[in-house]
Amino acid sequence: MAKLERSLSLWKVTLMSVGIILGAGIYVLIGRAAGLAGDAVWLSFVIAAVVASFTGLSYAELSSRFPDAGAEYVYVRRSFGRHPAWLVGWLIIAGSVIGGATVAIGFANYFAGLFGTAVLPVAWGALLICGVIVVAGIQETAFFTIIITLIETAGLVIIMAIGLPHLGNPADYVQMAQGIEGVLKAGVLIFFSYLGFESITRLAEETEQPRKNIPRAILLSIAITTVVYILVGIAAVSVVPPAQLAESGSPLAEIAETWLGQKSFLLLSLIALLSTFNTVLVMLLSASRLVYGIADENALPAIFCTVSARTRTPWVATSAVTAGALLFLSLGDVEVVANLTNFTIFAVFIAVNSALIYFRLNRPTREGFRVPGSLGRVPVIPVLGILASVFMIANLSPEVLLLGGGLIVVGLLVQLAMDRQKNKIF
Repeated sequence: MAKLERSLSLWKVTLMSVGIILGAGIYVLIGRAAGLAGDAVWLSFVIAAVVASFTGLSYAELSSRFPDAGAEYVYVRRSFGRHPAWLVGWLIIAGSVIGGATVAIGFANYFAGLFGTAVLPVAWGALLICGVIVVAGIQETAFFTIIITLIETAGLVIIMAIGLPHLGNPADYVQMAQGIEGVLKAGVLIFFSYLGFESITRLAEETEQPRKNIPRAILLSIAITTVVYILVGIAAVSVVPPAQLAESGSPLAEIAETWLGQKSFLLLSLIALLSTFNTVLVMLLSASRLVYGIADENALPAIFCTVSARTRTPWVATSAVTAGALLFLSLGDVEVVANLTNFTIFAVFIAVNSALIYFRLNRPTREGFRVPGSLGRVPVIPVLGILASVFMIANLSPEVLLLGGGLIVVGLLVQLAMDRQKNKIF
């Protein structure tokens, strides 16, 4: 049977990770964050980066131990067994599929705003095109992702350049619109702009020297995006007052239009459009590799392990993930669906951090990357990662928590049905 192609270098996988993290979040969320934090919005980015780093470091160590496409599923299966691992895998797949549909709708809304098209057909088209690119090959997918990442970054550099002549007194950038509470609330909101670093672990089987390069890519991408976010945050509030940014649906595009004219507004809107497309692309890529990895662990039907002999990609897994995303396009409330995706991510973060604590206590090793800082044998960083994830879940709405609980119940029922089917066969 054909295997996945191991062809991603450190710089490629790092740029792909940067592209995942940058996404479209910064183009939309910075206005609302500035409204909460005021001129100190840069501090909210620092807080969010620290919180993201807790779980990012745990992923770095676990990916060094287990460089598998199954990523989180493998980490949890090796620590807590098959049933908890299946639930983690289910939540990631469901979150990626639902999230892919959600972002595709966001892409279609951007597209409709620019070109006056209908939303649903464009969302369908975006998902299908992304699915075709992912099936075409990992090099082709990496090429598209890296090009869009460079374009995204160029858009943010434009904002930094606009802000440079307007920099004020350093004391101005500690002015908090709603006090420290507002800065913390903005940090919670901004945290969603950092989500995606974990997805790169699912490309371990397509990365050169994954035990070294995946941990490096995780840490480098968080560091790079943090610097970019801080500089953009400072530039944004230097050009446009935070209260005005908070009222804008396209805050960065408005900054560009204020100083460079209408054409720059169109340019930044197009970059945001590409950024959203890139997010859909990487979500399908990541989810398809996880389905492949779980099937490779014999927890899903073997057909999902099928790899194209020509493109060396898991085309059956990719087709299934794309089809699932297409089905979820009609869910309705984008905000609720997006927060449901966040629920699945934070639940998985709790499991991943717990897995690292288990390995440190029961199967310690000196090989590979190690998260620094321990109290006795217990690593401190994963504990902080668990607490941060619980805090994030606690701040979700009751409706989202109810839907998340329902998703867990469905996952358990699917697992029960598959176990019964296996018992019939064997």
